[in-house]
Amino acid sequence: MTTDSIPSAAAESGDGLRRFARHLSLPEFGLAAQEKLRRSAVLCIGAGGLGSPALMYLAAAGVGCIRIVDDDTVDLTNLQRQILFTDADIGKPKAEVAAARLRTIYPDIRAEAHCTRFLAANALTLAAGCDLILDGSDNFATRYLSNDTAVLLGIPNVYGSIFRYEGQATVFAPALGGPCYRCLFPEPPAPGSVPTCAEGGVLGVLPGLIGTIQATEVIKLLTSTGTPLTGRMIHVDTSTMQFRELRLRRDPQCPLCGEHPTITAPQDIEFTCTLPKEGAASVSAADLAKILAAPPPGLCVLDVREPWEHLLTPWPPATHRIPFAELASRRSEVPALGNIIIICSIGERSADAVRLFQDHGCTSVRHLKNGLR
Repeated sequence: MTTDSIPSAAAESGDGLRRFARHLSLPEFGLAAQEKLRRSAVLCIGAGGLGSPALMYLAAAGVGCIRIVDDDTVDLTNLQRQILFTDADIGKPKAEVAAARLRTIYPDIRAEAHCTRFLAANALTLAAGCDLILDGSDNFATRYLSNDTAVLLGIPNVYGSIFRYEGQATVFAPALGGPCYRCLFPEPPAPGSVPTCAEGGVLGVLPGLIGTIQATEVIKLLTSTGTPLTGRMIHVDTSTMQFRELRLRRDPQCPLCGEHPTITAPQDIEFTCTLPKEGAASVSAADLAKILAAPPPGLCVLDVREPWEHLLTPWPPATHRIPFAELASRRSEVPALGNIIIICSIGERSADAVRLFQDHGCTSVRHLKNGLR
């Protein structure tokens, strides 16, 4: 990937050079480091919560080329934390909106938008010519793939992740003597061991904090300044504003970067947040509509969502509302006999609720498959 079309820092004058004046006056940074940024290329996977602040700071810092990979579109629920976007962007491809925004921050940047999912089939092509990968993804499959791609290409992978009030960031770079993601997590977590992807929640400012740390590490790596987070992980709990540094070790038995690697090419992995809901009888949305059009005697529609979810998607047909977390202790409020249909947002809690009733001898109970969404 070439950045020769961008004027060199040494050739710039006036406003072009003044833009980076605060960098030029930094000890051990100066014009040489700024020129390295101009000649650098970064692959950013994800333009969401983590990608938004990281991309903006990297563009403002003068990174010459940024390749943005994201197959999603802007949604209203993104705006609470994804500061690249506004209401006017809802429905538009994130990668394209992000690239256009970066050009307004730094007009000389080469910002490429790739509105596609990062997969094993395109990983090496998308990362070709990049100096490092910034992983702003929100799922385990992509995290493994971004890590594997970076290790196979011998470039750093600047990692960040967030959940609720907590976040963490590090640099996975076996080429620099540190571990890779697989050294810490050889296999993805078992289904059901982590909260559902759609219902986890996150404090809006948290990705700004972690994404900014990622951008800092990218700039340090590209300019060879400071000490990168290789072999160290920063963990922050914003509920208490406590930071911890964790030491990370490289695993000599790692299947990717160990002494006898068995992974020699990018590969897609299968992962789901939740366990298969075996034994949970379900009803389709179409069938539920027919049932509600002519409700049979004794029909009970139980909504197990949280109260705030009712504000987002009102559901007047519900005859009972009990949050799933309280269902075990309030089950007696639901009629013991009759036809029970349980609903939630995406069909996970409702399926668990079906099993709860079945465990107590209730057989006439079903749930709305895939939920209200």
